[in-house]
Amino acid sequence: MLRSLAARSDAFALATPFRISRGVKTVADVVTVSIAAEGAVGWGEGVPYPRYGESIAGALAEIAAVRGAIEAGASREALLALMPAGAARNAVDCALWDLEAKLAGRSVTELLGMAPLGPTATAMTVSLDTPEAMAMAAQRLADVPLIKIKVDRSDPEAQIRRVREAAPAPRVIVDPNESWTIAEIERLQPMLVELRVDLLEQPLPAGEDDALEGFAPLVPIAADESAHIADDVAALAGRYQVINIKLDKTGGLTGALALAEAAAAAGLGVMTGSMISTSLSIAPALVIAARSGFVDLDGPLWLAEDRPGGVRGERGVLSPPAPGFWGAP
Repeated sequence: MLRSLAARSDAFALATPFRISRGVKTVADVVTVSIAAEGAVGWGEGVPYPRYGESIAGALAEIAAVRGAIEAGASREALLALMPAGAARNAVDCALWDLEAKLAGRSVTELLGMAPLGPTATAMTVSLDTPEAMAMAAQRLADVPLIKIKVDRSDPEAQIRRVREAAPAPRVIVDPNESWTIAEIERLQPMLVELRVDLLEQPLPAGEDDALEGFAPLVPIAADESAHIADDVAALAGRYQVINIKLDKTGGLTGALALAEAAAAAGLGVMTGSMISTSLSIAPALVIAARSGFVDLDGPLWLAEDRPGGVRGERGVLSPPAPGFWGAP
């Protein structure tokens, strides 16, 4: 089956700045891939992440390097050897899944033997700011099911406490984005319990996971930047309790499914996350979200304007995209 592949960069402005410990984001820069065959077109999106040495230009070059193989009919399984895990492969892999569903006249969930996707509760992010500004943002989220609090090491207790005072009901994820030390994790454990934090996400820099060996946290700790592919699980199993699966790290839905299976086999919980992206990134991630204890897919809700037909969010609950948007005929 002959195919035609196209790749481009797109930029989507954010409605408000998104701040984490590493900096501020005002635009979502993404790579969009389409693969056409037999009258159908499959779509995929990747978000190159500088934290992992990725860029828009680099991702487009990676895709260009495998264009011939993809257009000649390379499978998703072959793609695992053709491209490294990352945003570029994610865009191509998800486009192939979408194309397969459209050619088969069946949804991706049907192809996987899953129930249709329904509404999904997602974390709504309170981005890093002064404790007072974070409390004001949290007031607007007081009735959502789940809040994610972005913190740094300047005054995390005040940041978390003020958010919890403003929003006492939701479940809470705290995400320091690699900015804490093991001493800070140990010191802040009682506070995390007092404020009913459900999950602490990647507090230590990736590569310093050995400090967690044998540590018994009072609140479960999730690996994000430390967890990319299924092969990472063996080294993380004695250090973390949850794995945050992002398709831009696993290199697509194919790798994400493998990581979810490896995490489950190791007795670890699963979280689904994403970069700041459009609904074209979120639609395939919803497949992983269906088997996750925590879901953090509010990326499109930060945009001034999403792709037409994408997910819809209301009070912290995502509705699936319109029929035919991704993963369905």
